[in-house]
Amino acid sequence: MQYHYLLVGLEDLQQGQKPRLTMEALFELLEEQMPARDFQYISLLRKRNDDPSILAMMEDDAVKDRFAQTSLTEEDFRTQLLYEQGMHCRQKFIRRWYAYNLDLNNVLAAAICQKHGYDVSRAVVGDNEVAEILRAGGMGKNQTLATLLPDLKEMIAVSEIQDLLEREKHIDALRWQWLEQATLFEYFELDNVLAYYLQAEILHRWDNLTREQGEQIFRSLLADMKRDVHFD
Repeated sequence: MQYHYLLVGLEDLQQGQKPRLTMEALFELLEEQMPARDFQYISLLRKRNDDPSILAMMEDDAVKDRFAQTSLTEEDFRTQLLYEQGMHCRQKFIRRWYAYNLDLNNVLAAAICQKHGYDVSRAVVGDNEVAEILRAGGMGKNQTLATLLPDLKEMIAVSEIQDLLEREKHIDALRWQWLEQATLFEYFELDNVLAYYLQAEILHRWDNLTREQGEQIFRSLLADMKRDVHFD
């Protein structure tokens, strides 16, 4: 299904400019304009690791056994479950988006761990090839990792930004760039609607985030990494 009329009717999104529609208003508009079979993907994009469906999965005995065999915190393991849901979605754009974010977040977490002397294996989530390379300490000159992640250098450069708020903004800039490239040859398709929603979410996030909140994000991240971590 094409979404020509829907997308043409929406305002253009520009980095640094707050959209006129709130996220709730955009969500409601899309719910009205999209068939249920497509709108379900917007709902999936809104999920976080404390979603009721994720919390319910944590009560399953098999999932509990999986968690017990990891060195992850419960929050990180719930994040892993969320990524797994996304990467098993039948919609290709959704699968690619979750896979990209898994790799991006793992590279950033591994880089921060290496910088501060923390155990990388306790911060990297998932079991794809990138995650396994990072757990094995392959952040350096691993050619396979560079092949798997064309923007690996940009990811590592972002992790080295000292200003915490600027670092977070650059992370979202990488996501924005990925969304533009992923829909470069798509015109008024479902992928364009999904990318639009995600870009609007990025813009609203930065409109509401203060410098103090940005610094708190990374303080919390570092605190999580320190918790139950063995130094090398």
